[in-house]
Amino acid sequence: MFSVTKDFMNKEAPPNYVAGLGRGATGFTTRSDIGPAREGPADFSDALQKKAQQEEDDDDERFQDPDNETGLFASAPYEEDDEEADKIYEAIDQKMDERRKARREAREKEELEKYRAERPKIQQQFADLKRGLAIVSDDEWANLPDVGDLVGKNRKKTNLRERYYAVPDSLLEKAREENKYVTALDAQQQKFGGFQTPAPDSGMMTNFIEIGQARDKVLSLKLDQISDSVSGQTTVDPKGYLTDLNSVVIKSDAEIGDIKKARLLLNSVISTNPKHAPGWIAAARLEEVAGKLAQARSIIAKGCEECPKNEDVWLEAARLNNADNGRTILANAVRHLPQSVKIWLQAVKLETDIKAQKKVLRRALEYVPNSVKLWKAAVNMEENPSDARILLARATELVPLSVDLWLALARLESYENAKKVLNKARGQIPTSHDIWIAAACLEEQQGNEKMTDRIIAKAVTVLSEKGSVLGRDQWLQEAEKCEREGSVGTCQAIVRNTIGMGIEEQDKKTIWLEDAESCILHGSIETARAIFAQALKTFPGKKSIWRKAAFLEKSHGTRDSLEELLQRAVRFCPQAEVLWLMGAKEKWLAGDVNGARFILTEAFKANPNSEQIWLAAVKLEAENGEYERARMLLHKARDKADTEKVWMKSIVLERQLKKITEALAMLDEALNKYPTFDKLWMIKGQIEDEKGDLPAARATYAKALKNCPKSIPLWILASRLEEKACFLIKARATLERGRLLNPKTPELWCEAIRVELRGNNTNMAKALLAKALQECPNSGLLWSEAIFMEPRPQRKTKSVDALKKCDNDPIIIMTIARLFWAERKVDKARTWFEKAVKVDPDRGDSWAWFYKFECQHGTEQQQQDVITRCVTAEPHHGEQWQIVAKDMKNVGKSIEEILKLVSNILS
Repeated sequence: MFSVTKDFMNKEAPPNYVAGLGRGATGFTTRSDIGPAREGPADFSDALQKKAQQEEDDDDERFQDPDNETGLFASAPYEEDDEEADKIYEAIDQKMDERRKARREAREKEELEKYRAERPKIQQQFADLKRGLAIVSDDEWANLPDVGDLVGKNRKKTNLRERYYAVPDSLLEKAREENKYVTALDAQQQKFGGFQTPAPDSGMMTNFIEIGQARDKVLSLKLDQISDSVSGQTTVDPKGYLTDLNSVVIKSDAEIGDIKKARLLLNSVISTNPKHAPGWIAAARLEEVAGKLAQARSIIAKGCEECPKNEDVWLEAARLNNADNGRTILANAVRHLPQSVKIWLQAVKLETDIKAQKKVLRRALEYVPNSVKLWKAAVNMEENPSDARILLARATELVPLSVDLWLALARLESYENAKKVLNKARGQIPTSHDIWIAAACLEEQQGNEKMTDRIIAKAVTVLSEKGSVLGRDQWLQEAEKCEREGSVGTCQAIVRNTIGMGIEEQDKKTIWLEDAESCILHGSIETARAIFAQALKTFPGKKSIWRKAAFLEKSHGTRDSLEELLQRAVRFCPQAEVLWLMGAKEKWLAGDVNGARFILTEAFKANPNSEQIWLAAVKLEAENGEYERARMLLHKARDKADTEKVWMKSIVLERQLKKITEALAMLDEALNKYPTFDKLWMIKGQIEDEKGDLPAARATYAKALKNCPKSIPLWILASRLEEKACFLIKARATLERGRLLNPKTPELWCEAIRVELRGNNTNMAKALLAKALQECPNSGLLWSEAIFMEPRPQRKTKSVDALKKCDNDPIIIMTIARLFWAERKVDKARTWFEKAVKVDPDRGDSWAWFYKFECQHGTEQQQQDVITRCVTAEPHHGEQWQIVAKDMKNVGKSIEEILKLVSNILS
């Protein structure tokens, strides 16, 4: 008979055997965690021993607060310096982590890919089988057998619903009584007769009517207490009662608790130190906040008794009481503090009658005769100048060191007496610059400009001797102050005598120009004009100073002052072409064409070979219809100033006069001299295009692109010519060649996108736009196209992205304004239009859109304002603006006419 004992029971265990390890006695992992065929540790006993030792070492750390420091500084307080240091170290760690982030992520990604390749997941192993499930039909899915309970299939389960328990007799008896029908009354019901609730033996019954009447009596008593005891009329406002209830602030439990705590603390303060005035004030204000005004008044009254020498307590008591009680309180305060200026001034404020106020002030001056505030208040209340003069005379005797009182007295005196007053003041206060400036203003009012300058010069000398030296910046501030007060002569005198203080000779020009610009920003035009005058006197040959002074006069001066300045400028700087041209333009704008010609003639004598002066003379003649004189001037200019711009203006004039043959002949001659001047090629191609000779125009553009491959307008014109000839593929190819030779050029990308849109290839246009934004991410032109290519609900989100990429770009700002316009948000649209024209006033398209918007939503005044500002700005750029302005049909038209033409073609 075979033995049932297993043969391995009496043998030794294999090496590294741990009992129960196979059935999970030390924890277990699944295949999804470790992957297939992962090797375990070689020595289980060592691993278990290390794990137990690690758990014992970490026991203490698990129960520690990670925010608390341990070791040497465990008991040290955690202060703001420690927190700041921790934040600095954390920022450094974060910065160092960011520096290694890319390499660390790449390494982790590589390790993860290698790990997944060696040990794939369970789902990856069965991926092919999962894909095979796609061919399983619905019937096969429905016929799959259910998964049985293989673990406990042999275990017999008891159906809980089939179990039965014995029911106690008490439960059965209760159920029988509940379903029992009763046809007789019990003994208690028979004794008291029916279902009436029995009363106590005393026979008293609860009477709810009497309870209601008692409640009404209590309410009437409360209302009687509110009523007036004399007249018998109630003081409750029936109309405003609910309103008063609404005004009551219902405090939360937290606020009430805080008030109670604060009350306890403040009570402790005033009880332990009753002479501490701030404690009484704080306690009174706490009760005021809590809504207990009577309690606040009582506390502050006690504070006045405990601290009678503190003026703040008395002022607080007067504030918490009404006017009548406040006057009484301040009267008591004056008895204790007769020298307190604040209490006297508060007493003046509580008086409603002017006579009473004057009386209080007079009384105050008897006690405090040396208070400047009281004297000023008394003088301000005097309506009669003679009475005020008498008061100021007395005030200067009692308070001789107050500059304000001396100056106020001088303003009220006559010229002779004012001089005497200021001389006395200068004797009393020799270090005050305000007295010297007041004396200079006094002389300026009398028309003594020389005396004004002499006083300021002497003031600078005397003050430096007395040790009261003002800096140059402080003197300039005083000059601006004098300008605001209307004393322009004194302002100029201050600038003349102090502008060069403490400045090296080589730094004067730069610093003076900076000072002038700063004064212009502050609105001190006369001060800036005085600085420019002194700078021009010192540096008469610097044309940059003349230019800035001329721009100042053009912006803030008159036409006569500008002409006078320009005449002096060209006399000192005859080689400055800009100054000659500004003078000629001002004469022309004033309608004096002969005067402009005379200035240009003088400019020719000083600058015989100046291209700008020749072109200005030609423009003057052409704008006034003197075309023959313009042609003669251009003929001379081609001999004396043989430049590419002179040739271009000659060709444009011939084209304007419809002399196409002469223009083409000049073009051939000019292109032989200047083959790399792209504008000549453009003019020739446009002339041939207008004649309808497309092959000649194509050949011209081909030559032009070989000579001027970096000219963006030439590539666009060549592409549009091919598109006009219905060669869309050639147009695309031309633009692609242009982008290869001129990378990162948004104009070429935008033209390519528009070519696709005009060809109804929207998908291709979107693809090009995506590539364009990758190459030119900060181009406002491309972002504008991207915004309008989006559906209407998504344009707002796109515009936000555009603003992040292209901040303060005029095209993006104008696009957002148009979006607001489309949404009928008129005010926001107008704000963004204003911002667009301020960011770039030289862009004509912005002005045209703005004018079109005002024509639809603005008034005539707003429309005219846009036109006036556009004419002043004189825009020259803009995609649509240049097309209209350079059209031969619009030659000679004003800026206002071009503005209206451009606004009509915008869509």
